[in-house]
Amino acid sequence: MVGIEFRQRNASAAEGPADDDASRRVPRLTSQAAQARSASRTVAVESGEHVVPFHAEESLAELRELATSAGAEVVGEVLQRRDRPEASTLIGRGKVEEVAAASKMVEADLMIFDHELTASQARNLEREVGCRVLDRTQLILDIFARHARTREGQLQVELAQLEYMLPRLAGRGIEMSQLGGGIGTRGPGETQLETDRRKIMRRVRHVKGQIEEVRRNRMQQRQRRESVPVPVVALVGYTNAGKSTLFNALTKAGVLESSRMFATLDPTLRSVTLPSRREIVLSDTVGFIRNLPTTLVSAFRATLEEVQRASLLLQVTDATSPVAAEQMEQVENVLRELEVLDKPQLHVLNKIDLFDASTRAALQDSPDSVHISASRGLRLDRLLKTIDERLEVDPIEHARLRIPQSDGKALAMVEARAVVCSRTYPEAEDGVERVELEVDAPESLLRRLAEFRVTPRGARKAAKRTAKGALRR
Repeated sequence: MVGIEFRQRNASAAEGPADDDASRRVPRLTSQAAQARSASRTVAVESGEHVVPFHAEESLAELRELATSAGAEVVGEVLQRRDRPEASTLIGRGKVEEVAAASKMVEADLMIFDHELTASQARNLEREVGCRVLDRTQLILDIFARHARTREGQLQVELAQLEYMLPRLAGRGIEMSQLGGGIGTRGPGETQLETDRRKIMRRVRHVKGQIEEVRRNRMQQRQRRESVPVPVVALVGYTNAGKSTLFNALTKAGVLESSRMFATLDPTLRSVTLPSRREIVLSDTVGFIRNLPTTLVSAFRATLEEVQRASLLLQVTDATSPVAAEQMEQVENVLRELEVLDKPQLHVLNKIDLFDASTRAALQDSPDSVHISASRGLRLDRLLKTIDERLEVDPIEHARLRIPQSDGKALAMVEARAVVCSRTYPEAEDGVERVELEVDAPESLLRRLAEFRVTPRGARKAAKRTAKGALRR
């Protein structure tokens, strides 16, 4: 693996010269995120403080996890710091010779760069080092291709791969040579490169059409769900933060839990009952990562629509990570790109079971953050209670109901979907025995039980006065 850090700029080698001031500028935290993070001793960031970007060593360590997730065995790492990238090989000439000798010594058959490479840079490096060369984006695409299980996920990964491949066709080897091709595959004067580009564009259009069909089906399912006021709560966060573990802990769904990055690609929806007896739909989504390729964000837009439609976002973070604050900033960058940063968020700081007992006892929650351990089930009741308080869809109201004891359907609805505060049995009226209940219930349930709702005497008189005044006018 080869890591590289540019002292003067953070721009890609494929991009033009960067503004030095812009390259040194670090985005500021939103006040909500800073408040949530400063509530934790493990993610201590003061309000308004600048977030330190990933260091080269931390970025290389993340690349190591990605390579392991792809099934590779890491046998060596090299890190170079330069003022500017080399146009032909990204890294310096001397460093190219060094990594070429090291790869031959350990008999490496693959070299991964922690940076995006142009087609010419990859071709030149492969010629110099004598083995295949991948960049960070290609590695992520390969992991996505390995982990996609549903037809939707496979289509989205294929689209991302095709869009990444299209501008990099030139010089890909003999299979892309202008001398290649077959009978009947080219038009007059058309090169093999143009033929390959045309075939890929045709496949891109076909895949986009299939993804659009998936999107229409998902929209129909969403419309059926939205006909009943059941709010959607989406789990978002950095990859390997514990989202799927938390999803299983709350829903008992049994989705794949793995310490490897990007173990979850296909969205999963399950219902969860909150302490107020309200039902929510919990959505498990794909994890985010630093410098997530734009092709992946666009390809997975159909999946990430669940995030755009959510009433509340649970941003899950590994509280034990030394770069937790930076990871949260990267997640917010993706949310900003999806135009959902203004949605209500609850920061869930996970994996507190890895701290000692005294540290766990000192952790303080806030209205915007909760500390939990999804694997051990610690403080999940606090999380559900906070979700209940933060949801604005179908709010909870306190009401008094008087229901005939013979109406079993209405009583069953109350027992299933409301919290009963008190229960009394008044004297029978008109020969009908009733039960009087004081409940905390969702607004949607109270609308269905409006005929049984008891209006307080003062409120009843005020309503009558209002009605009489309206008649006089």
